[in-house]
Amino acid sequence: MTTAVSLARDDLPGILAAVALVNLVGSAPAALGGPGSDWFQSLATPAIYPPPWLFGVVWPVLFSLLGVALYLVWRADHPGRRLALGLFGAQMAFNVAWTPVFFRAQNLALALAVIVGLLALAGPTAVAFGRIERTAGLLMVPYLLWVAFAAVLNYRFLALN
Repeated sequence: MTTAVSLARDDLPGILAAVALVNLVGSAPAALGGPGSDWFQSLATPAIYPPPWLFGVVWPVLFSLLGVALYLVWRADHPGRRLALGLFGAQMAFNVAWTPVFFRAQNLALALAVIVGLLALAGPTAVAFGRIERTAGLLMVPYLLWVAFAAVLNYRFLALN
């Protein structure tokens, strides 16, 4: 059974902490490498590759939405909370693993497997979140769409290179 979102001023520190935590964890792998590397620059780029600056805008927004969703589930008194939080942690682990596999190990096939695993966990996470707090599940939808797009993009890089 989902509950209605009811936030008070007292929730602000928790929301900010969850948003900061998810952004910190999610962005940490960028220190290991990224699209500025010579290796990445040498790859054939798929036609669907967005402007590079877009990644720097989209990911913090998505991680912030995830942080709010995480907070809503964290504070809920619901029997499914533990499972939902476990799924969230697992999908974040896959999210964090993707960057070093793709950019550092330069393994496009393994990176595709990681992002497919991420999708396989993020979908059930969104469902579990939605069962606890409808808004939390809905806040994950943009992330799911972007990860699905990223998986297609990863596949296209693999196919071209």
